[in-house]
Amino acid sequence: MGVATIPVDLFNPGQVFACLGFLEAADVLLGEAQGGFDWSDEADVRFVLRAGGDANPVAAVLGFLVEARLFRCGPKGYRDPPPKESKPRSGSSPGSEEAGSVADHVPLLTAGEFPSGVGDRMTLPIRLAAVDSGCVELGHWADGSSRESFKLYAGNRSAAGIAAAMLQGHVDKQGRTVQRGIAQLWADRRSDLLQRPFDVLTPIRGSFNFDPRGNWTAIDAGYSLNDQSHEIAASPVVQVLAAWGLENARPAEYALRKLRYAAWGIELCPMLARAALTAAISSIPSRRFRFDLALSGKNKVVNFAKQENTYD
Repeated sequence: MGVATIPVDLFNPGQVFACLGFLEAADVLLGEAQGGFDWSDEADVRFVLRAGGDANPVAAVLGFLVEARLFRCGPKGYRDPPPKESKPRSGSSPGSEEAGSVADHVPLLTAGEFPSGVGDRMTLPIRLAAVDSGCVELGHWADGSSRESFKLYAGNRSAAGIAAAMLQGHVDKQGRTVQRGIAQLWADRRSDLLQRPFDVLTPIRGSFNFDPRGNWTAIDAGYSLNDQSHEIAASPVVQVLAAWGLENARPAEYALRKLRYAAWGIELCPMLARAALTAAISSIPSRRFRFDLALSGKNKVVNFAKQENTYD
């Protein structure tokens, strides 16, 4: 089996969710995937990932994200509403998706089955498809079941627009790259991305809000990141793979905007890892954490976590 280990910050919820995303993706792409956390060296906590074949599973997953073509998925008969007439705000970012958004140019696929019943432009699920690698549909933010959707982004952002920026970056009308995605980082810093995929940061203006390093909340001090066109660096790998990890699992909400998750200390297949993320398997070594969701305008953002238990 191919094996890879990557460093992870267990106190960053998005990184733990992204580790589950790596596991889910490796299982889809390579089969027989298993993964778990190794905290034997507290100064260098790692996520260990194994999968079928001889390929490096981390490289296989990142390579798929670089090559994958992005689609939007809507219910049968869905049509995009006409764009609203609006003037760009001062300091608006690619993530704010004003009228004429890049998301409108992502191809639309429709089908008779749809998770939430009714399609909404901002919450349409996405499909990633690559030649010889198959495809996967992601859309936990449009979950029509009784589960918490864990949709954190709001406003004029759409899932397709966020995913497009995280995967392929964002180019303005003058052809200038104003935000680098996984594809650009893969071309410029492939070795770093393979060794430390969560630590290769780039300025990000609009995201799924899973990486607390790129999140911010207002302090009402007369300063605005948007108005000053200032940027905060975060990981597009965390954003995309956390979304993949949350497709079949959610952190457990125990109070309003207060949640728990767990890191598991043995290698598990995806089905068991989903349960382990919610600390539902008491018989395995685990470390349990809690974190808050802060409010940033209409958006919810992930904060860094605190550990709840000693090591089991």
